[in-house]
Amino acid sequence: MRIVVALGGNALLMRGERADASVQLHHVETAARALAPLAEEHELVVCHGNGPQIGLLALESEADLSLSRPYPLDALGAETQGMIGYWLAQSLRNAGVRKPVLAVVTQTVVDASDPAFSAPTKFIGPIYDRAQADRLVARNGWTAAADGPHWRRVVPSPEPLRLVEQESVEQLVSSGTIVVCAGGGGAPVVDDGRLHGVEAVVDKDLTSAALAISLKADHLLLLTDVPAVMSDYGLPTAEPLRHLDVAELGDLSFPAGSMGPKIEACRRFVEATGSTAAIGALADAEGLLRGTAGTTVGRRAHRG
Repeated sequence: MRIVVALGGNALLMRGERADASVQLHHVETAARALAPLAEEHELVVCHGNGPQIGLLALESEADLSLSRPYPLDALGAETQGMIGYWLAQSLRNAGVRKPVLAVVTQTVVDASDPAFSAPTKFIGPIYDRAQADRLVARNGWTAAADGPHWRRVVPSPEPLRLVEQESVEQLVSSGTIVVCAGGGGAPVVDDGRLHGVEAVVDKDLTSAALAISLKADHLLLLTDVPAVMSDYGLPTAEPLRHLDVAELGDLSFPAGSMGPKIEACRRFVEATGSTAAIGALADAEGLLRGTAGTTVGRRAHRG
């Protein structure tokens, strides 16, 4: 089978953890061990988030007084693709994957007139309390939004249209290579006859869904830091939703900056392919593929 896996940036750096390289590498190694059995048995494409990582790089760039202006988000996104892609490729090999593994820095085409540029929703960087967030908004001109009980910076997240490197990824996968790509949703670019980067972070789940559709994948797995999609998330009445019919999704509401894009990514993939998608914890990757863990999204499914 051909499987596209999207690793959440928060699965590689848990909420509230120090962003030390050793902490992140530990999580990447854990991810590689969870993915290694899938890589051995199936064609595998691994995408990953970069919200915590690009936020860290943005903070460092903004604090560097030697720069005339901070590095743009598209360039920082490319940096995170290189760093996390390097760790994933290396860790997959160290976890025993015998197939070729290649990390590819990819560009994702977006529309310069996308309304998302005037309505930021994508979380990046560390968590803050409300007072800290208010100070940073005033000092840096950011937009911030609530992320559960915390606050985080939000940036524009335009709709992914296509990967510039789409054909190359297809050729690599078809030749038996495990491909790490579309990190952080891919570096966002506008194609007006000439490619150039834009100030945004594309949602990696929506990019992963578009990639999975174009690759005619059999499954889309979205791996994050929660075990399943929850009803009444954050409340004492919260319960895991084990199975969702794609037809039910329009009746449900999820946060725009976190679970919302995952649900939408699953909807697009299932409707376009008729195959199943799943959302759940990184450690449950094999269970998600079998439908015994996490939340499975498909047609004619029933909650159980």
